[in-house]
Amino acid sequence: MNQKYSPLFKDFTFSNGLSLKNRVVMAPMTNFSSNPDGTVTDAEVKYYARRSSGVSMVITACTYVTANGKGFKGEFGGNTDDMIPSLKQLASAIKEQGAKAVLQIFHGGRECPPDLVNSDVVSASAVPSPNRESAPVPRELSDSEVESIIRDFGETTRRAIEAGYDGVEIHGANGYLIQQFFSPHSNRREDRWGGSLEKRMAFPLAVVDEVKKVAAEHAKEPFIVGYRFSPEEPETPGINMADTLALVDALANKNLDYLHVSLMDFWSTPRRGVEDTRPRMELIMEKAGPRVPIIGVGSIYTADDALKAIETGVPLIALARELIIDPDWVQKIESGKENDIVTEIDKNDPNQHDVPDPLWQAIVNSPGWFPGV
Repeated sequence: MNQKYSPLFKDFTFSNGLSLKNRVVMAPMTNFSSNPDGTVTDAEVKYYARRSSGVSMVITACTYVTANGKGFKGEFGGNTDDMIPSLKQLASAIKEQGAKAVLQIFHGGRECPPDLVNSDVVSASAVPSPNRESAPVPRELSDSEVESIIRDFGETTRRAIEAGYDGVEIHGANGYLIQQFFSPHSNRREDRWGGSLEKRMAFPLAVVDEVKKVAAEHAKEPFIVGYRFSPEEPETPGINMADTLALVDALANKNLDYLHVSLMDFWSTPRRGVEDTRPRMELIMEKAGPRVPIIGVGSIYTADDALKAIETGVPLIALARELIIDPDWVQKIESGKENDIVTEIDKNDPNQHDVPDPLWQAIVNSPGWFPGV
């Protein structure tokens, strides 16, 4: 290995004592490849196993915690105990390759396709998604339903523990239900779950508390609890950088194992809310970095990209599209072959790198999302 890149291969130990062999994590990515009943497919397991030997930790695609939270066709579930064998199959495949396995848990809220949730699309308030044409107006959740979904996040955490995962990541990003409660665009409530900035934080923080409580009760070994968030929304009203820094501050006091920023570009700058042109990652690190480890992500394709990111002081970086394009990304750097890393997908080779066909079709039909497409 070129010693220049040795910072990427230092081990990392969470405050709970669980250690990672290097600083590179596989980011959660929807792959659309599970069975209709919510169990994982052999193709999906093979896809994850192919990408689990180089990175130190794999965060799975999002897993719905309730039946009415299923956000995609081909998404795997964690909403009943019947799903534990399926969840275990995936955890085992990841861990057998030497990586820690983290299950990302979520509820799709107003982003759920009606045909997947018996037309019962729910959210913080009856405000349709701006992300889809002809999006349905969601049904506002009652107070008791909100409490029930919080418990569901805990129950899925218990299942993750029983299935052998090393942790869970609470998916509070990308416009799904947890973010819908935090956003002034989707949350127009006037009860304890909405109104002021502090009340819009109530649901995300309640989910964190429930997940941590269940982990403390059921995990026999150190168990990771992380939280992923999106820093800003394009809508007005919508989450701005000032809102996010307030949320990050609150999350940093929750004794989480990490915070994971959802960005397309590691170096992106704030859209609004703060009079500061520094990268969002720098602002987040400044606010929370001394209290909780931050995972940075976004358009890191080469070894030099990764090194530049790590040199900002962020302790961990996550790769998403990069590991689909080249599953041996980490191993190539480790063996001194960083110049052999593939940075563009060959859309004429549908069989490359054990990518399941539903994911492959999504890739080749998404111009601009992947280099080479």
